[in-house]
Amino acid sequence: NGSAMRVSPIGWFHNRDNRVLFHAERSAEVTHNHPEGIKGAQATAMVIWWARMGIPRNRIRRDLESMFGYDTSTSVEELQKTYEYNETCQRTVPEAFRCFYEANDFEDAIRNAISIGGDSDTVAAITGSMAEAKWGVPDEIRETALSKLDTKLVETFHRFNKRFRPDC
Repeated sequence: NGSAMRVSPIGWFHNRDNRVLFHAERSAEVTHNHPEGIKGAQATAMVIWWARMGIPRNRIRRDLESMFGYDTSTSVEELQKTYEYNETCQRTVPEAFRCFYEANDFEDAIRNAISIGGDSDTVAAITGSMAEAKWGVPDEIRETALSKLDTKLVETFHRFNKRFRPDC
């Protein structure tokens, strides 16, 4: 699931779905050259791209299930009771999506992801990347996170946002 956890820039960088899919595959195959790792990266990047494009979440869900074959029907409430640690894309990407799908804002999405347990840092990273594309990151959270980074990483963050997210 590391391929899905680190793919978010691809969903921001490209403005065509075929480019998102192509580059998500390229980013995944370096370290997770397995069909499920590639699929998880592509699915995550596409959800980010769709959310950026303003596609409604019910349509994103339909397209995610149709394109990638993921079952996203298990509610967060049910996941809280049954989810166990799993490091595969097929058992973290649909769960991360569900945490995003049921959320009302960025923080709610992260809380959903953490609440299901398991590999919660990875699930929250995937969920957060989807939620950021829909709602953005609240200023307080962004500033706190940036305060933990060294100068070089903060500069990289600002360069990326200047190019791809001028509103940020």
